[in-house]
Amino acid sequence: MKPRQSSFWRVFSTPIVIALLSAAGLFAALLGDGIWDALSWVGLGVPAVLAIKGLMRRS
Repeated sequence: MKPRQSSFWRVFSTPIVIALLSAAGLFAALLGDGIWDALSWVGLGVPAVLAIKGLMRRS
C-alpha cells in the first residue's frame, strides 16, 4: 500500500490563516479606537472560537 502524500499547503494552510488573522487583530488593537476595536475583536475572536470548537470536538 502506498502511503498518502500531503502537500505543504494542505497541511499548513489553516494554521497560517489563523496566525495571520491573529496578527491582524493584534495590529488593529494597537492602531486606534472605533472601527479598529471592532476589527481587533474579530481578528482575535475568530481564532479563539476555532480553538474552543476544536477542544469541544475532542471531548
